[in-house]
Amino acid sequence: MVNRIRPDSREFYQATHSPDQIAMRLNKGPRSVYLKDFIYGAIDGGVTTFAVVAGVAGAGLSAGVVIILGFANLLADGFSMAVSNYLGTRADNQYRKKAREREMHEIQQWPQGEREEIRQIYASKGFEGELLEKVVSVITSDDNRWADTMLQEEHGIALSEHHPGKAAAATFVAFSLIGLIPLLTYLINWINPGAIPDPFLWGAVMTGVAFFLVGATKASFLDQSFLAAGFETVAIGGAAAALAYGAGVLLKGLVS
Repeated sequence: MVNRIRPDSREFYQATHSPDQIAMRLNKGPRSVYLKDFIYGAIDGGVTTFAVVAGVAGAGLSAGVVIILGFANLLADGFSMAVSNYLGTRADNQYRKKAREREMHEIQQWPQGEREEIRQIYASKGFEGELLEKVVSVITSDDNRWADTMLQEEHGIALSEHHPGKAAAATFVAFSLIGLIPLLTYLINWINPGAIPDPFLWGAVMTGVAFFLVGATKASFLDQSFLAAGFETVAIGGAAAALAYGAGVLLKGLVS
């Protein structure tokens, strides 16, 4: 039987922090993580689609209307969110590029002032005297390293780019997968009439489970309590659904 090293054990940290392992990780550079894009799409897909279902159900409209409006939301809102995320991510990348170009220009046009900025940045970190001057000298000896340092320390901008297409795809896939869940019971009844006695109730239960799993998945990446994160997501989705259902009931009364 092969003994596996626990990821929180001393042996694990020793194995992953050898000089070779550290050099390999640093050479690869930071990875882009699309967890935020997936969670964003999943929660919004579930909330908005279930809100449509809850609003229609609250208004007492037919199952056919639920399916039509639900799928219209699934496609239109999912595409809109994906495009918005694509444009927002691309804008972040363009801003990073522009800020770097501006820093390179300032380094070339006014190196004394930019060098003083580096000096004050590292002085605020506790460097002083000869060591501070050596740090400043090393950083400012290479314009690319100099500009990268200014991006991170002065502007708080990460050096790694987020791929706009992958961010948009993660959002759209998550939105579509989770957003489809509130409609499943109505689709089953459309294919096989009467198969599910109360499609809204079972759709709500399934959506609540999906919300919990999305929150728990987020927690697994962030070392948080999966119960707390799961119920937090359920509470947010439930609040939106309750508002939509109440709006449907109110509008039904006003219209009729």
